[in-house]
Amino acid sequence: MQDQNHSSSPHSKPADSSQSADKWTIGRLLTWTAEYLQSNGSETSRLDAEVLLADALGCRRIELYTTFDNEPEEAARNSFRELVRRRAEGTPVAYLVGRREFYSMDFRVTPDMLIPRPETELLVVALLDFVKQRQDKQPPRIVDIGTGSGIIAVCAAKHIPNAQVTAIDISPPALKVAQANAADHGVSDRIEWLESDLFAAVPPQQQFDFIVSNPPYVTTAEMQTLAADVKDFEPHGALEAGPKGTEVIELLAEQAAERLAPGGWLLIEIGPNIHDAARAVVESDARLQLSPTIKDLALLPRILQATKV
Repeated sequence: MQDQNHSSSPHSKPADSSQSADKWTIGRLLTWTAEYLQSNGSETSRLDAEVLLADALGCRRIELYTTFDNEPEEAARNSFRELVRRRAEGTPVAYLVGRREFYSMDFRVTPDMLIPRPETELLVVALLDFVKQRQDKQPPRIVDIGTGSGIIAVCAAKHIPNAQVTAIDISPPALKVAQANAADHGVSDRIEWLESDLFAAVPPQQQFDFIVSNPPYVTTAEMQTLAADVKDFEPHGALEAGPKGTEVIELLAEQAAERLAPGGWLLIEIGPNIHDAARAVVESDARLQLSPTIKDLALLPRILQATKV
């Protein structure tokens, strides 16, 4: 990264390092880097700085707060400098450190998949709530369509001990990472993995009690308005649905109506701008009955839910 002030750059050794004011301590590194990243367009510059420095130091982010006065070794500073340079160029933090927290669990992430977002936690919450309310005590059959890093499937297997979970994705590299995440959380033997375009490779007689999905729902026009670190780095195939934004949802809803067991639930994450259109898609299928859309913390429509009649 380019230094804003060569005399105060954190990446060159101060002339008199015996003076604490000149030492590049953890606290001073974080302050300087947060300002630098903010000037380069980061909306979460302080958090970015903390996550990147913790990664460079090989520690947990919370440990930085107890070591503010420590001065990192040169090797760690060099590693940190490279991470900050790439972040300033736009690379998402999750791709730089190779992981992201989701539903209080740590997941591996690569550029082959979307970075997990807090909004998707609503899918997990809704799924867990529906499972708790079930009268049927048989193991719930759950399928995660477009599993990506496996966050929904892994959370389902982790929090619903008797669940039969299937995770589907069209991307072999994504499935490989998802399987690694399942192994990390001790649920590898609880999930069936399948490379498939939606239900194409699923046996036609197989039915599910819950179909959950975070499908592509960004319109072609909207893609151009996304933040640069999303538009330029995250896989477009997992983001963009087409001109309407409902193209994948149309296919998913039709196939879900065939694969859901009677009384089963379809849960789909959507973008607020396609809410009405997405509801119209589901409502047009007489086999599905819509329920009120779940809103996110910003009170925007986020999770479409429907049951098999």
